Amino acid sequence: MQDLSSLYAFLVVGSLLSITPGPNMIYVISRSITQGRRAGLTSLGGVIVGYLFYMFGAAFGITAFFKTQPHAAQILSACGAVYMGWLGWSAIRPSGRSPLEIRDHLPREHTGKLFAMGATTSLLNPKLALIFLTLLPQFIDETQGQVLEQSLFYGGILIAMFAGVNAGMAMFSGSMASFLARKPALLLAQRLLMGITLLALSAEMALQALG
Repeated sequence: MQDLSSLYAFLVVGSLLSITPGPNMIYVISRSITQGRRAGLTSLGGVIVGYLFYMFGAAFGITAFFKTQPHAAQILSACGAVYMGWLGWSAIRPSGRSPLEIRDHLPREHTGKLFAMGATTSLLNPKLALIFLTLLPQFIDETQGQVLEQSLFYGGILIAMFAGVNAGMAMFSGSMASFLARKPALLLAQRLLMGITLLALSAEMALQALG
């Protein structure tokens, strides 16, 4: 049974990360805008292959790491602090950009290629590995045992949130892009809020690592 306070905290952080722009989100949105909702959802199907690959890889890696390193939690907290800080800065920096500001138009592709390209984009995205490897350990209680089961539990939730947000983007990105093109202040506010929250999370992880 997972601690409810940890689960709620994980849901908040996972929700924040799920709306953080990245290569997978940008690819799904660009396909949806260029080729329609079905193309975006097909591309997302391929992207999920990468999610699963990195989730299982991280879950087994985290389990082995906890078993062999006496200070595993502190080490992973330090890595997480650095990565979350980088994400926060990427969001608030002056050159930051929303994925809904895409202007590129990709060539139309058939279903099989869309799926394959989505999987390739996801599998070649090392940021996914960093997210799973640095976020999951923050919410795993090694004193309860079953580290692998806890990793898969939280990893499954994270994948569900990522997939849900990207599915929404695939369905409504065209209309959202048109609306937000007329509301640049909203894009800026979203980026700043997300960046500040990620920087706060980075600071909390750093304190955990020092503790």
